[in-house]
Order: sequence, then C-alpha cells, then structure tokens
Amino acid sequence: MRIGFSDLEGHALHGLVEKTSGDIVIRLDRSGFIVHASDNIAELGLDVTATLLPPHITDLADRDHAAVLGAHVSAALAEGQATGALEFPVPACADRTTCREAHCRRWYALSLSPLRGESGGPEGALCLMRCVQQVRSLEGELHARAVTDPLTGLANRAAFCASLRRHLATGGGQMVAIFALDAMRALQLRYGQRTADEVVWGFGRFLEGMALPGHELAVLDGERFAVLLTERTSHAAREWAGDVLATFARLAAPASPRAPRISASAGLARAECTVDWTLREAELGLVLARAGGGNQVAAASYHRAA
Repeated sequence: MRIGFSDLEGHALHGLVEKTSGDIVIRLDRSGFIVHASDNIAELGLDVTATLLPPHITDLADRDHAAVLGAHVSAALAEGQATGALEFPVPACADRTTCREAHCRRWYALSLSPLRGESGGPEGALCLMRCVQQVRSLEGELHARAVTDPLTGLANRAAFCASLRRHLATGGGQMVAIFALDAMRALQLRYGQRTADEVVWGFGRFLEGMALPGHELAVLDGERFAVLLTERTSHAAREWAGDVLATFARLAAPASPRAPRISASAGLARAECTVDWTLREAELGLVLARAGGGNQVAAASYHRAA
C-alpha cells in the first residue's frame, strides 16, 4: 500500500526535490516504514510501489548496518528532533538481497526531520538520502596514500609503527626484522636512481613472496624494509631471516664478473617496551650485520649478552 503526502508535505517535498537533484526523498511513518519515496529510489533496486506491505527504512541498508540505522531512526522518531546525517552502505543492485559484492554497494548519508500531527504527536519523518560514495572513495584513496609507500606499494613506516604499537599494547613478544640492501649508494651512483628504484621494488616483491602467513611487511625508508614476524623465538626468526638472505643471494647472483653484486643484511629484535626501542634494537642488529661484511643476520642483544 502506498500512502501519499498531504498538500503541505507535498509542497515541502517538491521544494526539497528541486534543491536536491539526485538525492532520494523518503517519507516514513511513526514506526519507520517507508510510505512514500521519490522515483529515484529505484536506483537502489527497490520498488516501493510493488510491495503489498511498505518496506522498513532498515531494508535499504546493508545487513551489517541495518541495526545501527534502525536505532538511529527509532531514536529520532521517539525524540521528535532532527538528527545529524548517518552514513551507511546500501546494496545498489537488482539482486540486493543476496549480492555481497563490494562494487554493488554505495554509501549514502541519511538526514531525518520528524513530522508532528495536529495533536503534536509524532507522525513519522521526512528523510533525505544523499550519495556520498565519491567522498568515501576519495577518503579511502587518501588514507591508502597516507599509509602506503609510493614506490613499492607496501605499507610505509607510519603504518608499520601503528601496527607495532597495537601489538605492544596487547603484550608484544613477536620478533621484528629490518632488512636493508647493501651498498645501495654505490649502485645508485654507478647506475642511476632509476636502476636503484627497480632494485628496491624488486626486493620488496621478493620479501612479499618470502613472507609467511601473518607476517606484516613495510618499507621504513629508502632501501630498508621491516617485517613483524609471527615467530616468538629468536632462533625461529633467525632461521627465517637467514633463509631470506640466502635465497636472495642466489637469485641476485651476478651473471658476469662485470655485473653488480647485490646483497642484503638483516637485524633482529624482540617487540617490547616501545616502538622506538624495538626499532632501535633491530637497527643496531642491522649495523652489526653490515659491519660483519653484509649478507648476514645479527641481533644487538646477543652481542651485549656475550
């Protein structure tokens, strides 16, 4: 059953539609059921006129957000006050009841203005739904850029530190490895920045391939990479890091005596105390590994204990 607007509400709705081309205007009853909607609600795969019983406003939302939307609308109807916009995803698909594809979902912002009858009691609400998918997409893109290294596409230092901080907050104990390509400055001076970038990019792809499930990989800066390991023993971490370096050495072996020799080193540390302390310990291990000639794994804590 479709219920129309009163003349006064119809004029108000007509004005809203003129000012908000492309937005969806909805009339709710006092229980939150949709009794009228502008024709463009069909863009969401919902035909209000084709149902015997009016759909509820929560039927528009993705199932994981329906409860939040329902609580928001119920509170506004009960209080009889206009609310700030609530953003939620909407399945914009003809197969909206079963489709779970991310590209079939668009984000909308719902603004709600309660209506009162002649007696002063609640008579439902007028709602305005505005698509904010483009804003959401831009926000997501900006966030991705803020936490991603532009050369390798891996997480950057800020993202890695944030993740490490979360692990420390839950007790820490994991091992952290910092890998660095040896003699990158000499390679850059001899072959140029483009070649150096290609080597760094290639090493990043190689580390991704060597990473085990649960490992978190990031670029700290330049040619240095950090990995938060799932291993909690220094022995297991050293074995994995040593295997990484040995495999890389075989893959990067020069084809001729005149080709550049590329190797990497690694420093290990246990994730404890603070982010700065953990990274400093791993950096000290890296310094020791390079001081020993490179292409090896070292941990500063072992040397201090000795």
